Amino acid sequence: MTQSLHLPQASADQRQRLLQLLAERAYRHGSFTLASGRSSDHYVNCKPVSLSGEGLALLSARMLELVEAEAVAVAGLTLGADPLVSGVAQAAALAGRPLDALIVRKEAKGHGTGAWLEGPLPAAGSRITVLEDVVTTGGSSLKAVKQLREAGYTVERVVTIVDRQEGGLEAMNAAGLELRSLFLLEEVAATSAAQG
Repeated sequence: MTQSLHLPQASADQRQRLLQLLAERAYRHGSFTLASGRSSDHYVNCKPVSLSGEGLALLSARMLELVEAEAVAVAGLTLGADPLVSGVAQAAALAGRPLDALIVRKEAKGHGTGAWLEGPLPAAGSRITVLEDVVTTGGSSLKAVKQLREAGYTVERVVTIVDRQEGGLEAMNAAGLELRSLFLLEEVAATSAAQG
């Protein structure tokens, strides 16, 4: 399975600019406790990039290139994936491709329909690509995949901005999923170090 894919459609300048934004705004070196409970010298929070106009435009275009051609929607676990699914759906619309966005709740809605999924629901059996900001152990992505599969959708690919290279790829493979990453943690960390 491919961990990081360098795409010919996106210009090298756009890829480099996105890498610079991630190194400047999303990455920190130090001592951190991650959502998984693990300790790490590296911290990656992509929200300062995905919630900026320039960052979201660059991310959306690159992530759209990795969405399966058969997918009718992109989905992801709230909160990290919220801007990503919206941005990719909009980028698809601008490119003339029908693609909806779904948000997977962390727990079922406590009122009304008790829904796990928000957005225009496709027909059962439809293919959906899951989007993620950062993959460490893969837990968030796997939770989203579980809810989507239980709702009757076909999910075979997860697209992430950064693969932290800490077991997420192996967890995805074990769940029958393909992980595609825009960047590996080592690229972001090296760029941050070079920027001083």
